[in-house]
Amino acid sequence: MTLHLVKLCVGADSAESLQAWIDFRVEQARLAGTEEVTTHTTRMVPTRKDELLDGGSLYWVIKGKIQARQHLLDIRPFTDEAGIKRCDLVLEPRLILTQYRPRRPFQGWRYLKVDEAPGDIRLAGEAVAMPDAMRRDLTELCLL
Repeated sequence: MTLHLVKLCVGADSAESLQAWIDFRVEQARLAGTEEVTTHTTRMVPTRKDELLDGGSLYWVIKGKIQARQHLLDIRPFTDEAGIKRCDLVLEPRLILTQYRPRRPFQGWRYLKVDEAPGDIRLAGEAVAMPDAMRRDLTELCLL
């Protein structure tokens, strides 16, 4: 059974700025000749790895709302230089925009059941290029 993770995205103002950061990191890896994967390092290692890797995603909370997700490709536990156990969440480098869902602040990550996850936004035509602020306003007015 599929399971997801949800995590606060610190430092990004929008899904677009998060995608720009991901693209920058992938390009840095390409230029350095290293593995071109997108990872997010976290201290806690998920114990429900099989469920997460069965089609799960990492949902990003940006500015108090779930706004986007990335498919989870792998979970790689490791021990850092200080002897602290951590793990890399290996993610698909492409963000998928989701319907906005308010989320209060929390530390770390949380499991997110499939039936609690917001749906993907399926935009067509010119609406794909809609600015984040406009999409947010239209969502709050229940027009999107």
